[in-house]
Amino acid sequence: MDSRGRAEDRHIPVLRDRILDLLAPALTEPGSVYVDGTLGMGGHAQAVLERCPNARVVGIDRDQEALALAGERLAPWGDRVTLVHAVYDEVATVVADLRIDGVQAALFDLGVSSLQLDEADRGFAYSQDAPLDMRMDQSRGLTAADVLNTYEAADLERILREYGEERFARKIAAAVVRERAVEPFTTSGRLVELLKKVVPAASQKSGGHPGKRTFQALRIEVNAELSSWASALPAAVETLAVGGRVAVLSYHSLEDRITKRVFAAGARSSAPEGLPVELPEHRPYLRLLTRGAEEPSAEEKAANPRSASARLRVAEKTRSTKGQHR
Repeated sequence: MDSRGRAEDRHIPVLRDRILDLLAPALTEPGSVYVDGTLGMGGHAQAVLERCPNARVVGIDRDQEALALAGERLAPWGDRVTLVHAVYDEVATVVADLRIDGVQAALFDLGVSSLQLDEADRGFAYSQDAPLDMRMDQSRGLTAADVLNTYEAADLERILREYGEERFARKIAAAVVRERAVEPFTTSGRLVELLKKVVPAASQKSGGHPGKRTFQALRIEVNAELSSWASALPAAVETLAVGGRVAVLSYHSLEDRITKRVFAAGARSSAPEGLPVELPEHRPYLRLLTRGAEEPSAEEKAANPRSASARLRVAEKTRSTKGQHR
């Protein structure tokens, strides 16, 4: 067992019961497949295995430590569980490699996991001094330190503004470039100290910790989260069988905007205006199962503060889209 504790003791699955209520109706038949595209520590997957005895679980995660912990947690369900080390935008390849014809339910719980936040040595949390890593998959890719030490000022500013919605992006980028010339950035503590100096005190009082937006922006850049998600969700919809359902938990507006756009496109007709008869390939292929984005209850937010920004959208596939590109 991981010396840092069991997965079930360290993670509270967000909106677990609501997600189960929406996905379980699609998982009643023997051999039904549930794909967890962001397995994390396996909380939602365990709930599916318990509630849906006919379902098998395919758990995907880019984080090898998460896969190991989830593997221990889900071991009692034996061959009903298949774990795959991959990024969620590889979902179509994973499903094809496993020779699965159609997926009955899928979940994507986006953003940084409790595991990654809780481990000081991963560098995700601005509350602890740690190496500036922030890679969800520590076996490949640029670290947050690489981004801070090598990107041009204009690129740093763009990342902070777009991904962190940081009002002081230009000032922060200029300060980073100035400071790295003295000594490269290696730890989160030094970055936090810089941010405390650069972000005006009034903004720190009203807008929360000065590191919040910068750390979010760096994490999204390091893990290519938005570009991965923009390609992952359409691919996931394509893998669904007719009647299959997909649930998405987003934690900031940029992720949720992509989800909303993909779902809205699938839920409306693509027929050109004025066409007298709607051809089958123009009919909507998704039915929205949530009204807008649902939030956790006040009770859940109080019990699990990390759920506070969560937004849930769920859709059902109503017709085949095989061979059709929209």
